[in-house]
Amino acid sequence: MFFILRKLARACWSAFTNRCGLAARNVALEHQLDVVTRPASRRPRLTRADRILWVWLSRIWSGWRESLRIVRPDTVIAWPRRGWRLYWTWRSKRRKPGRPPVPQDVRELIRTLSSQNVTWGAPRVHGEILKLGIEVSQATVAKYMVHHEKPPSQNWRMFLDNHVTTLASIDFFTVPTIRFGVLYVFLVLAHDRRTVVHFNVTSNPTAEWTARQITEAFPWDTAPRYMIRDRDSIYGDIFRGRMKAMGIHEVLIAPRSPWQNPYVERLVGTLRRELLDHVIVVDERHLRRLLRAYLGYYNCRSLCFTSPCVWNH
Repeated sequence: MFFILRKLARACWSAFTNRCGLAARNVALEHQLDVVTRPASRRPRLTRADRILWVWLSRIWSGWRESLRIVRPDTVIAWPRRGWRLYWTWRSKRRKPGRPPVPQDVRELIRTLSSQNVTWGAPRVHGEILKLGIEVSQATVAKYMVHHEKPPSQNWRMFLDNHVTTLASIDFFTVPTIRFGVLYVFLVLAHDRRTVVHFNVTSNPTAEWTARQITEAFPWDTAPRYMIRDRDSIYGDIFRGRMKAMGIHEVLIAPRSPWQNPYVERLVGTLRRELLDHVIVVDERHLRRLLRAYLGYYNCRSLCFTSPCVWNH
C-alpha cells in the first residue's frame, strides 16, 4: 500500500514539475521572441527587467539553458555577480570625504616646537603636545615637523673599519694524505690585516687541544674582543671556558652558513688553490712544513712588507 502511494505521489509531482517546466519554457520563448522583434536596433537590447527575468528563471527552472538563444548562459550567470559587485562597491564608499583637517594653530605649534628643539624627534614633540591637551597622532606630528639637516653618519663600511682590530675568526679544514688518512688544520685569522696569527695540524682534534691553540695564538693579553666561528661540536665546554677566561666574546654564525665567516673561508680556498691542490701530503710533519712556508709568504704579502712577518706556529 505504501509503495503504491509513493508511486502515485511521484507521478503527481512529475506531472506538476513537467507542467511548471512547460509553462516556464513558454514564458522564456515568448520573452525571447518579444526581445527579437523590438524595433530599437538591429541587435536585441536587454533591459534591467529582462535580466531580472532570466536570473529568476535560472534559479527556479533547470532547463533554462536549452531554451536560451538571445545570450549565452554564462552571461546570465555573470549578471547577479556584477550586481553584487556594484552593491558592495556602493556599501564600501565613504560617507564623509577624508579625515578632518588639522587646525592651523596646531600645525604652527608643531613647527615651532620642532624648529626650536632641534634634537627632538616626532615622539618627543608628540608627547609635549599631548601634555597641552591637544589630541593628535604621532604620524601627523611627523608630517608637519620642520626637518633639520643632520650631519652625515658613518656607513657600515666605516663602522666595520673602526672595529676590525677587535675581530678574529677561526676554522678547521681537512687535508687527505697519501696514506688515506685525514689531517685537520686549525687556523686563527686576524681581521685587521687578514694575517694568520696561528695555525696547527693534528690528526685527532679535541676541545682541549683547540683551547690550547687559542692560548698559544694570543699570549699576554693580546686576545681580540670578538671571535667568529661556526657551530662545530669540537668547540666543547673546555674551549668555551677558555674563551670566556680570556675575555673573548664568541660570535656564532648560522648553521650551514659559511658565507657568514668569509675571511677565513676565503683563506682556506686560497690554501687549496695555491698550495694543497698541487702537492701530495705525506704526513703531519710534511703538511706543517708546507703551511709554514706558504703562510710566511702569505702574511708578508698581506702586510705589504710594512711590518716584520712574526707569527705563531
